[in-house]
Amino acid sequence: MVEIEAILLVWGVRDEVLEKLPVEGYWLYGEYDFIAKMEFRDEFEMEEFMRDLKRVIHGGTFKLIPVVISAVKNCGETSVLEGLKPSAP
Repeated sequence: MVEIEAILLVWGVRDEVLEKLPVEGYWLYGEYDFIAKMEFRDEFEMEEFMRDLKRVIHGGTFKLIPVVISAVKNCGETSVLEGLKPSAP
């Protein structure tokens, strides 16, 4: 099982959209409008969250930046997230 911790940054959205975000976080006033710490079981859960978030904010004005990725060694093999990259609009 792979666990991912990431930072979510959102910008360029109205307050009405921020109220609809499906996560707990902090409203900001400056370059970014919102920040939150996220935790995901694996890269698939993270990708699903990103698709859902794009629907809520009607676009790609966010970054989801993985900061901690851990993997469990299983039978001599370690799972690695080779294709995982921070999202960018």
